[in-house]
Amino acid sequence: MVFQKEYLDLVLVPTGLILMFSYHLYLLYRYLCLPHTTVFGFENNDKRAWVEKVVQMENKDNALTVLGSNTSAATFLASVSLTLSSLIGAWIANNSNIFRSSIIYGDTRPSTMSIKFISLLICFILAFSCFVQSARCFIHANYLVSISDSNIPINYVELPVIRGGEFWSLGLRALYFAIDLLLWFFGPIPMFATSVAMVVLLYYLDTNTTPLHNHRRLPAGKPAVGL
Repeated sequence: MVFQKEYLDLVLVPTGLILMFSYHLYLLYRYLCLPHTTVFGFENNDKRAWVEKVVQMENKDNALTVLGSNTSAATFLASVSLTLSSLIGAWIANNSNIFRSSIIYGDTRPSTMSIKFISLLICFILAFSCFVQSARCFIHANYLVSISDSNIPINYVELPVIRGGEFWSLGLRALYFAIDLLLWFFGPIPMFATSVAMVVLLYYLDTNTTPLHNHRRLPAGKPAVGL
């Protein structure tokens, strides 16, 4: 049986995707069961302290500025994802032959190219949806924070802030998968190498070894250590 270059896509591409999915399932387990070992748990600890401080503040202009910045960033990335989705859709409609060159070592048949385009399109649409939901959560938190003389519980404000951050992270993960699939257009070998490199890099970025800070209120007139 003669080995054909198309067989590489059947081996390397699923292996790369399984590697990415397995890592993110492991990351999800750590986030749910051992949140202090992830950078997300570390950030959520600071966000909870920030929300508690914001609810107690009388002048909330700075808090609204922070939420507005997060909303603007999520809206910008949602626009970028939607624009890229539109470009990919137009690319599919024009049936471009750029990535069907004989130089690319892999499967370049029309059916495989369609799978590549559709997979990449799904990632960008998923990223768009997550960033839109992130902006929605931050806008909701903006409404809650801006209410004056309210007895809203801290949990009511904390939930949309943390959930907005979670949707933001999911949108970024969809973009990471999109980068991985984009390299597939240049062949299964670059795609697999990118999957391995990305898992190693994300493990380094997602791991937290810093103990969570205990955000306790200092007595009046007592300066913070190191300030």
